[in-house]
Amino acid sequence: MTAATHSPLFPRVPDSADAVLEGLDPEQREVATALHGPVCVLAGAGTGKTRAITHRIAYGVRAGILQPSSVLAVTFTNRAAGEMRGRLRQLGAQGVQARTFHSAALRQLQYFWPKAIGGSMPRLVDRKIQLVADAAAACGTRLDRNELRDVTGEIEWSKVTQTVPADYTLAAKRAGREAPRDPVEIAHLYAAYEDLKRDRNVIDFEDVLLLTVAVLQDRHDIAEQVRSQYQHFVVDEYQDVSPLQQRLLDLWLGERNNLCVVGDASQTIYSFTGATPDHLLDFRTRHPAATVVKLVRDYRSTPQVVHLANGLLAQARGRAADHRLELLSQRAPGPEPVYSEYTDEPAEAEGAARRIRELIDAGVPAAEIAVLFRTNSQSETYEQALADVGVPYQLRGAERFFDRPEVRKAGVALRGAARFGGNDSLLDDAVTLPSQVRAVLSGEGWTTEPPAGSGAVRERWESLAALVGLAHDFAAARPDATLGDFVAELDERANAQHAPTIQGVTLASLHSAKGLEWDVVFLVGVAEGMMPITYAKTDEQVEEERRLLYVGVTRARERLHVSWALARSPGGRPNRRPSRFLDGLRPGSTATVGRAAAGASGGVERGFVSEAPAAVPRRGRRTPARCRVCGRTLTDAGEMKLMRCEECPSDMDEGLYERLRDWRAERARRSGQPDFCVFTDKTLMAIAEAVPDDVGELARIPGVRARKLTLYGADVLALCAGREAGGDDERD
Repeated sequence: MTAATHSPLFPRVPDSADAVLEGLDPEQREVATALHGPVCVLAGAGTGKTRAITHRIAYGVRAGILQPSSVLAVTFTNRAAGEMRGRLRQLGAQGVQARTFHSAALRQLQYFWPKAIGGSMPRLVDRKIQLVADAAAACGTRLDRNELRDVTGEIEWSKVTQTVPADYTLAAKRAGREAPRDPVEIAHLYAAYEDLKRDRNVIDFEDVLLLTVAVLQDRHDIAEQVRSQYQHFVVDEYQDVSPLQQRLLDLWLGERNNLCVVGDASQTIYSFTGATPDHLLDFRTRHPAATVVKLVRDYRSTPQVVHLANGLLAQARGRAADHRLELLSQRAPGPEPVYSEYTDEPAEAEGAARRIRELIDAGVPAAEIAVLFRTNSQSETYEQALADVGVPYQLRGAERFFDRPEVRKAGVALRGAARFGGNDSLLDDAVTLPSQVRAVLSGEGWTTEPPAGSGAVRERWESLAALVGLAHDFAAARPDATLGDFVAELDERANAQHAPTIQGVTLASLHSAKGLEWDVVFLVGVAEGMMPITYAKTDEQVEEERRLLYVGVTRARERLHVSWALARSPGGRPNRRPSRFLDGLRPGSTATVGRAAAGASGGVERGFVSEAPAAVPRRGRRTPARCRVCGRTLTDAGEMKLMRCEECPSDMDEGLYERLRDWRAERARRSGQPDFCVFTDKTLMAIAEAVPDDVGELARIPGVRARKLTLYGADVLALCAGREAGGDDERD
């Protein structure tokens, strides 16, 4: 298992800025040298997107165009962020911040909390499922383990789409979500969960984003401080951005446009979490001057694998399909994909295990083989089948490598040897770094030969063997490295969760395989009811399942095995059929009737800003906001809400402002949400200054959007007229 581009583990640092560009293809070079203004990189699977954007940052830093501390690169997983930091270090671009959205927001929230809010920041809970269970108990609701997980998922979706408990029922219906319980019941559980967090003074990961957004919206001085720190932004996997993450990114940017986004709409597979490709697909509309670069040269997979991947999307429908990229393999031809049909699922698992055993015996490393399935529940059958033929395996998404007890103990032993090695008899005959690591780890259970069989003993040995292999690679790249240098490398990898390769077949769900690749991939269970999954009812859900299979296919470099079973268990009715997505692609099948989507070729599209007035107004283009007191152009978001400069005199009705604050606090309490989710302080100030008489005047105040006008308009206008607010808190 490796990350999504195949490169040496410890390459030499380029000796100049121009050397950073060496080896890039024309489109990747365009990405690397487009350092100003908005840039959108549409990158197909295996086209080297991470290579392109890390070389872009490194080239800008090495050429003196970008200050390392002014660049913030954000992605979605700690592993991806760690890999990006590692690559930047290898390219000589130290000091660049590469983080997940949550990690970057958390650092800012921790730093600014005393100034923005005061007091101690609430404790961050790592896992919210126990809180959800406690909230359910408080509501008198019994949830089993699966329901707990599903309700937790609904709460997470609600928060990243900025849906409060009172709005959940309507929002879930509009989004076509299959709620695990009655939507009204979930709304009550969500509200109880928010109350429980407040009572216990804790926040969850989604709150980190929400609170950071609130601070940046309400405190323009803090927003300006952040913007003065970061002037250049790079966002990886942009097709997976949620509305809340996009809002945070907008606040980081302010009025600037030094933004590079990278994504592929055909790899949108997390919409159930609130992710949407609309931000990627609308980028050129929001940024007419953007440079768009399309990467379609596939360096990962053989033409045979790429042909199947392109064929999968050829019959796709929907907006993402309209923007699909037709991949062009840059590799030598390989074997055709193998399609296999089995009588039942155990027979399918045994067949895959036998083929894997044959591949390993023929010299294919076990770490370069993966078995990918639709649901985690399919894993157990393959674990047993591989164990039966003596093939080691690892579960993707299981305990993280550096959290394993044997790895932690090995780290302690290596650190001690690095400090006091002169007094350790184990190291008397160990001269080279690899021999020193082998000597130390032999005391922790590592042996030159692996133990027989599988199970916990074999897994511990595999972990230690991975450290030994990493030491060999490290010493080859840095011949003068010491044991202390190696320990420092391990510490850096542990912080980034950048694990070394373990010599075992990877078992993983299709979702967790995103961003990874192997020489050989077994796609199993590719039958109707599993792919697409049974509960994929709408056209949009079915198309996401097609994209999920596309992601699975494009994980394979050389060999691809696709299989399905006619029955679930031995003796069962053979009433299953291969997935409809394979129609016309597997031998003996006919194509599904439908519209073939046109694929986009690679290349560069230059943005433009038209001098002449457009016949149709572009979305997102606004006339400059000006202070209603002094007439100065406003650029700060807080000032734009007030429609005046911060320092200009205010004619605010102080009494109305206090009544609005009291009303907001009560509405927030009753709906189980933070005060700022009703209206921000700046919006309340703007209302108290304008004192609107009717809905039209209220709607013209920045911060009063259509949904909030519907929810709160009657109450606000009543308060402005000197009456009591009397709106129903639960209306949709």
